[in-house]
Amino acid sequence: FSYFDWIDLKFNIAILAVAFNPLFWNIVGRWEHRTRSLTKLFGSPFIACYSVAIVILLLNFYRSYSFTEAMKIQPKVQVLDSAAAFYIGLGLLLLGIIFVLSSFFALGFIGTFLGDYFGVLMEAKVLTFPFNVMDNPMYWGSTLVYLGWAVMNASPTGLVLTVWVAAVYKIAILIESPFTDEVYRQKEKAMKEN
Repeated sequence: FSYFDWIDLKFNIAILAVAFNPLFWNIVGRWEHRTRSLTKLFGSPFIACYSVAIVILLLNFYRSYSFTEAMKIQPKVQVLDSAAAFYIGLGLLLLGIIFVLSSFFALGFIGTFLGDYFGVLMEAKVLTFPFNVMDNPMYWGSTLVYLGWAVMNASPTGLVLTVWVAAVYKIAILIESPFTDEVYRQKEKAMKEN
């Protein structure tokens, strides 16, 4: 625990940025699903979804920035400060990018950015790569990106923040999965009735 300062402002900003993102998109997504307020405001569920996606992307950039800033000001750990660790970290980062990008391509822009909350549902559950390898590959891919980045920077702060990213994503999954399952159950029921 002597490797980093728990009360450092940049570290705590990173902690908050990591937690805020899924909190934001879950609150906004459920509010939109319940009220359709953004769809009414923008006149289209697609434009509303794209608008929220832009905010989510900006928040994600800020989260990554704050993660990096927190790592920069904290000491490195010697065990990870080697070429071998750097390349292991790079491999983890690249694997994470593969999961994130392939998830994005499988889901599409609307599917990635809360389309189901805006009433824009996919025809069927995506079962192609990477969804045939693991559940929630975008979240776990993102976690791998942060883990790789932390290892590449020999940063115990980055490792702690990565554990926090994984914990926050796990909580988000526990909240989102039943909701998403219910949305598609309702769609299936409506299709059978027609």
